[in-house]
Amino acid sequence: MPAYPDDLREQVEEYLRTLEFSGRASTAGLREAMSYSLLAGGKRIRPVLCLAAARSTGADPSTVLPLAAAIELIHTYSLIHDDLPAMDDDELRRGRPTSHVVYGEDVAILAGDGLFAEAIRHVCEHQEGEPERILNALGELVAATGVEGMVGGQYVDVTAGDDLDEASLRELHSLKTGKLIGASVTSPLVLAGLGEERMDPYRRFAAELGVLFQIVDDILDVTGSDEELGKPQGSDERHGKLTYVSLLGLERAREIASESHRAARDALAEISGDATDLERIADFILERDS
Repeated sequence: MPAYPDDLREQVEEYLRTLEFSGRASTAGLREAMSYSLLAGGKRIRPVLCLAAARSTGADPSTVLPLAAAIELIHTYSLIHDDLPAMDDDELRRGRPTSHVVYGEDVAILAGDGLFAEAIRHVCEHQEGEPERILNALGELVAATGVEGMVGGQYVDVTAGDDLDEASLRELHSLKTGKLIGASVTSPLVLAGLGEERMDPYRRFAAELGVLFQIVDDILDVTGSDEELGKPQGSDERHGKLTYVSLLGLERAREIASESHRAARDALAEISGDATDLERIADFILERDS
């Protein structure tokens, strides 16, 4: 397994453990549900990408921890809602019962809502930098989350039939998965004030990385075990979802994953900073087993 920037992951984990969501006694149960899902562990790929992108510009990764934490709060909210009976109806996430199984559907929905709102508040209150750049970075993140990003992709996923072709499937996942991964890379660059010309290879890297992540996810849903995945294997097939594997076959899906990985690495070769951590993340995503 390729080396992963665990020093950045540990910074993220330590920072997330310090977050507090109000001290009001009447909402203690809601805060517990939010923290239950937020602190469930994992590789924290999105916030680690944020720190790695900042490091590639020469910045201290710790300076973007509030932004990185917000990204993980948003990602966690999406997972809570994905697992709901009305969506994917999954009872395990990262090897633990999902939020709605533990706290009920009503509290799980509110926990997701709360995490999204707290993400925005956290950036506004804790991220340092020029106000205009903070606003633009936040705009990059929110745009990747909404109808032109993750939520829009989720809508297409739950309403699309089984007649999607490869191009349509790529577009679906570029919204559902790719946009937030992309914003994890680009938002710290906006915060650093990089111009569009310098950001272009980062954007191309992030776009390919999002596709790569989803293809590998589809492959693992077929080849992984419940223990490795931390959730039931074969979930996509049970829900009748069209995936890269079901559409193109396992071998072709693996070929496309390798192509996206090469394209992502090629884009990184064009940046002027140290892309070592970003390269490691791309390699890890290609080779991951969970």
